[in-house]
Amino acid sequence: MKSITFIASVMILVASSSSYADNYCGELANAYGPFDYRKAEFAPNLHIVEMAHFTSDVEQGIKGNAGYLGGDLDYTLRAFPNHHRALATMARLGLKDKTVRVNQAKYPVECYFNRAIRFAPDDGVVHGAYGNYLFALGQTDKALVEFNQAVALEPENPTINYNLGLAFLKVKNFEQANKYAKKAYALGFPLPGLKNKLIEAGKWEDKPE
Repeated sequence: MKSITFIASVMILVASSSSYADNYCGELANAYGPFDYRKAEFAPNLHIVEMAHFTSDVEQGIKGNAGYLGGDLDYTLRAFPNHHRALATMARLGLKDKTVRVNQAKYPVECYFNRAIRFAPDDGVVHGAYGNYLFALGQTDKALVEFNQAVALEPENPTINYNLGLAFLKVKNFEQANKYAKKAYALGFPLPGLKNKLIEAGKWEDKPE
C-alpha cells in the first residue's frame, strides 16, 4: 500500500503544470549560490559545500554530516542545483524509502530536478538523472523524454546512451534500443546487460550501423 501511495503521489507532482511546479519548488535565489556544478570557477565554493554537507557518508546515504541526511542534501542542492551526484543520492533515497520527500529535505525529490533543469537546462547529465528517476518509478514515457534530451545535449556520454537504450527496450522499440546500445558500447560502456536483454528477446542486431 505504501508503494502504491508513493507512486501515485509522484505521478500527481509530475503531472503538475510547469508554472505550478516552479512556484511549488521555490525560487532559485539562495543565501549561498546558486552555483553551476560544472564550472571550474566555482570549485572553491564546491569544496566548502561538500566538506560540510556532501561527505562520503551523505553520498552513500548512511548519515548526515552537519545535521540530518536530507538537510545536508537539500543544502548542497540549493547551493549547487545541478550537483549531479547529490541529485542521484536524493533520488536513490526517495526510491529506497518509497517517499516523495526525503526526511528533512525542504522539497520533494521531484522538485530538486525541477530546480536543476530551471537552473541549468543545458546540463545533459541532469536530464539523464531525472530520466533514471522517472524510469525507476515506471514512468517510461516521461523518462524517454528526459533521456532523449540528455542525449541531444551529451551525445558522447556512454551512460546516457545506454539508459536511453534500456528505456526503448522497455517500450519494445528494438530498433532504437539497438541503436543506442551500440552507441553506448562503442563509447566504452562496460556492462553487457542491455545487449544480453536484446539477445534474450531475439532482437540483437549484429550488423554494423
